[in-house]
Amino acid sequence: MPRVPFVDSDLCTGCELCVETVPSVFQIEGDVATIIDPEGASDDEIQEAIDNCPVEAISWQE
Repeated sequence: MPRVPFVDSDLCTGCELCVETVPSVFQIEGDVATIIDPEGASDDEIQEAIDNCPVEAISWQE
């Protein structure tokens, strides 16, 4: 089973950095990020969004 990105909505502040980094994967709904296409970018691109999230709300889920 492949790993997919996951956003913890309790931690997300809606800063939109992930959307700016990988708009094909993330979008803002209300005031939190959500996943629109978990396969919409390479693992490296998604990892960049994970690494840059200021509140560590994004992670990989197996």
